[in-house]
Amino acid sequence: MPASTTGSSRSRRNNNVQQQENILGKLPPQAIDIEKVVLGALMIDSDAFSVVSELLHPETFYEPRHQKIYNAIQSLNMKEQPVDMITVCEQLKQEGNYETVGAPNYIVELTQLVASSANIEYHSHILAQKYVARQLITYASGIETKAFDESQDIDELMQSAEGSLFELSQRNMKQDYVQIDSVVMQARDLILKAAENTGGVTGVSTGYTELDKITSGWQLSDLIIIAGRPAMGKTSFALSLAKNIAIDNGDPVAFFSLEMNNVQLVNRLISNVCSVPGSKILNGQLSADEWSRFDNNIGRMLGAPLYVDDTPGLSVFELRTKARRLVREKGVKLIMIDYLQLMNANGMKFNSRQEEVSTISRSLKGLAKELDIPIIALSQLSRAVEQRPGEDGKRPQLSDLRESGAIEQDADMVIFVHRPEYYHIYEDANGNSLKGMALICIAKHRKGATADVTLSFKGEYTRFANPDEFDPYTSNSSGEGTYRSSGLNQSFSQDDDPLGGGPISNDIPY
Repeated sequence: MPASTTGSSRSRRNNNVQQQENILGKLPPQAIDIEKVVLGALMIDSDAFSVVSELLHPETFYEPRHQKIYNAIQSLNMKEQPVDMITVCEQLKQEGNYETVGAPNYIVELTQLVASSANIEYHSHILAQKYVARQLITYASGIETKAFDESQDIDELMQSAEGSLFELSQRNMKQDYVQIDSVVMQARDLILKAAENTGGVTGVSTGYTELDKITSGWQLSDLIIIAGRPAMGKTSFALSLAKNIAIDNGDPVAFFSLEMNNVQLVNRLISNVCSVPGSKILNGQLSADEWSRFDNNIGRMLGAPLYVDDTPGLSVFELRTKARRLVREKGVKLIMIDYLQLMNANGMKFNSRQEEVSTISRSLKGLAKELDIPIIALSQLSRAVEQRPGEDGKRPQLSDLRESGAIEQDADMVIFVHRPEYYHIYEDANGNSLKGMALICIAKHRKGATADVTLSFKGEYTRFANPDEFDPYTSNSSGEGTYRSSGLNQSFSQDDDPLGGGPISNDIPY
């Protein structure tokens, strides 16, 4: 054929394609020829399916006939039967798709397209990407249609959009295996780094001596659950941790508060840092000494790398987006969430709240691994604690975690904040006083031992401290500061609140 004739034919063909696109619009992302090659390779190489089984699913293929053929190949592999042109045709007959796909001629045609399966993994990645692109188009089209509908609530639409996109990313997020050499070297480097640290802390230091000894600090990629009944002080403990890490040690921390707004949260932090009772922070009626402490210590908070977010009803998708940005832009080394049960997974469908909490818990663990930082999530406990009799009965158990057993399963560490004196228990089994004390009970620890750590609790300042920590604002008769080596003030009677508030009440809001 003359060159001019060939060029003219090509020009007419391009014009026809252009006209089709103008009339029909854009075609969805697809690669029909590659689909044929992949199916042909699967039928000539019995080992090829194991290479692509995690990448490809029937819906990955754009051509309906190819979906049915791949489904037949998949069924044969699941039954551990050989896969070739003849067995695929037989399977298609059993499924009622033999004539629909144009067998046997079309099956023969597919096997003739390839000589080997050498490039099947590369080709499969292309098909997988085309499929994700089609999913994104469908997702965006659905959002666009709903956005034009004026009867739609925009806030609900945004939550639905976030949930759908998060679900889509979770379904298509794959991580390949790695040969062990690189992991061994990474572990070796961590051990050498730990050896250089004479304090034994390899993660983010908690600021509490005994807790650091057991945990070696909060470890990278760990999900830590801090749980307790209302009034036990789990938020106060979290704020004390944030103060130790961000204000005292200078390590960036992000605190997501779903229960309190930013001002309420910072007021409690001011009480902790400045040793001013929370009630006086609210009414502003500070004594001269308290104003002095306020003026002398408030500057410690200014410029501290502590980032607070009080978005109500925070979704796991919003958290993921914000967390990535905080780690990237602010170098955040630890994330805190107060508290897990107030989060949601809007836009995703669940049969029960328990399923939703399980998804949230699993997502938090996945986020900790992705960002390679510790995530601390506060959690409530069920009322079962209140109903059990005796001193031992009031001690929290893993089964008390509220709304989902998945929390216990997903967490690398579960810690209970327990203050026996709240239940009018003033001595432990050995006769040691428990006034003004809190037990930090490590009930689950994937990387170490479980144990109890005793801290002193100063409720009026919402502060947890090491039992032997020097408190310049607790004076003895001579007016000098004292060391609270036992974490106690022995002058209190059994009926008094060791925090200075009179008789102990079960309504202490800490």
